[in-house]
Amino acid sequence: MGIDIRLPLGLLFLLLGAILLVYGAVSDPSLYQQSLGINVNLYWGVVLLAFGAPMFALSRRGVRPAVRAGSTPPSPRSSGH
Repeated sequence: MGIDIRLPLGLLFLLLGAILLVYGAVSDPSLYQQSLGINVNLYWGVVLLAFGAPMFALSRRGVRPAVRAGSTPPSPRSSGH
């Protein structure tokens, strides 16, 4: 199975997390008066980055290298029978 959902999900969460983190860091603190002064954009940006980074890392780790051009896979008849 060649479908691995971790790569696009990891990239999506990394991108959205970075956007929220930057927006939360540079936005006006008066925006957060309704949320009791809690900068929800900043915190959720960190959460999304913390989820996206392992997803992306696991997707890169799960990619298997292609078979080398000089090597051949073992034939099914070489089982000794």
